[in-house]
Amino acid sequence: MRYELYYWTGIQGRGEYVRLALEDAGANYIDVAREEGDEVMMPFLQGAQSGPLPFAPPFLKAGRLVIAQTAAILFYLGPKLKLVPATESAQFHALQLQQTVADFVVEIHDTHHPIASGDYYENQRDAAKKRAEDFRECRLPKFLGYFEHVLERGGKKYALRSHSYVDLSLFQLMSGLDYAFPKAMKRLNRRMPLLRDLQKRVADRPSIATYLASERRLAFNESGIFRHYAELDDS
Repeated sequence: MRYELYYWTGIQGRGEYVRLALEDAGANYIDVAREEGDEVMMPFLQGAQSGPLPFAPPFLKAGRLVIAQTAAILFYLGPKLKLVPATESAQFHALQLQQTVADFVVEIHDTHHPIASGDYYENQRDAAKKRAEDFRECRLPKFLGYFEHVLERGGKKYALRSHSYVDLSLFQLMSGLDYAFPKAMKRLNRRMPLLRDLQKRVADRPSIATYLASERRLAFNESGIFRHYAELDDS
């Protein structure tokens, strides 16, 4: 199977969670928009293509299938790429965790765009400072504490007792948060040793290490989900 991944060019965004799974498994895939431009996604988003209508990227084309939503894509890919245990219960557990990752991603995004996602950050800076303060003090430790507990229950190495796409997603979360909130993350280091260990082990996986060193891994920037504004980090 040759997979076609569709996501916006220039940012990692939500497409990166799918991309990490494809890279980790050594899957045969093409990052379509990066080769053909963002306009190649418009027929899908405007309903000119057959199949389900995606609300937004990322979406994956696998043969005749068109699958949108990051968690749904990974739920589909997990068994095929051997990135989830074979049991039904484990696969739904992975889906549950990935959806929790998606909830966290929304809250991360809203630290810098708390009022309107289509407006500039500079036009909502004061509200962003208040939102980011609550995020750093309440929501960040709550989500990271939950995932730390997940790892503890999973045997202290993996979310599901063996390597899965959830571990790759947790790596992406940790990496993005280190970029966006370096001071706050450093302050919380003692409270998340298992997440830090997982982050390092994922980065050291041969296929992931190769990917991270390649041009395919875009840098974090102030157009994506994880954005670094010094005034939103710990003072």
